[in-house]
Amino acid sequence: MNYELICNKVIAIVKLTGNFIRKESLQFDASKIEYKGLNDMVSYVDKTAEQKLVRNLEKLIPDAGFITEEKTISREGKTYTWIIDPLDGTTNFIHGIPAYGISVALYEEGLPVVGVVYELNRGEMFYSYKGGDAFMNKKQIKVSTNPDLPSSLLATGFPYYQFEKQAQYLKLLEEMMQKSHGVRRIGAAAVDLVYTACGRFDAFFEYNLQQWDFAAGCFIVQQAGGEVFDFSGGNDYFVKREILATNGKLTAEMLEAIKRYF
Repeated sequence: MNYELICNKVIAIVKLTGNFIRKESLQFDASKIEYKGLNDMVSYVDKTAEQKLVRNLEKLIPDAGFITEEKTISREGKTYTWIIDPLDGTTNFIHGIPAYGISVALYEEGLPVVGVVYELNRGEMFYSYKGGDAFMNKKQIKVSTNPDLPSSLLATGFPYYQFEKQAQYLKLLEEMMQKSHGVRRIGAAAVDLVYTACGRFDAFFEYNLQQWDFAAGCFIVQQAGGEVFDFSGGNDYFVKREILATNGKLTAEMLEAIKRYF
C-alpha cells in the first residue's frame, strides 16, 4: 500500500467534512443537542460529519473495518481499520469555543499507518503516514526540546463522568501545576496531542479517553519524535484508555509523578 497516497486522500476527505462543520458552526442550533450519557453530548453535526467521512473512506479501502464514535458503522476488517472521531471537542463546538477538530486514523493489522487531525478554527491539518515524517499544513513538525518540567507547558483533560479517580487526579494536577510553566485544558484530546507533536505543548496526560480520541494523535506524536505510554509506562494505552505523550525528555520525570497517584 502507498501510505502517502492514502494519507493525501484522507486529507482531502477530512477537508470536505471540515467545510461542512465550519458552515454549521455559523448557524448551530443548541436546542438540537442530544445526550449519550452524563455530560456526553452529541449533535446532528457530529452524526452527519461521521456519515460523510465513512461514505468517502469506504471508497478508499472497501474491505476495511470501522471504529467510529457515533456508531454510524461498526465492523471488523481483516487487515485495515479506520478509527474516527468526526468532531473531537463537541462540547467546545456546542458552546462556540474555538478548539475542536476531526480525527481519522488507519490501522493495519493493529498498528497505525496513517493519522490525520484537522483543527478547524485555525485551519491546521496535522498528518503523518508510515515511513514518513509528521507535518502541519505541509510543513514538517517536531516535538519540543525542552529538557524538564520547570521549562515546560503541559496539557491535560478533565473527566466529565466516572469520577472515582478524581481525587488522585487532582493531586497529580496540583504537582504538575507547581512544577511547570502551567497546565492547559483545551477540551479536545486530539488537538492536545498534535499540539504536543508540533512542540506547542511539551507533554499531554489524560485518563478515561476513548480510542477515537487518540488513535491519530498518538501516532502523529510518535512520528514527530515523541513518546506515548500508558500511566504505567507501558504500551497498553488502547486498553487502559490513559495517555502520557511527551517530547521524550519529560517521560521519566512525568511517569515518576503519575505513578505516585495512579
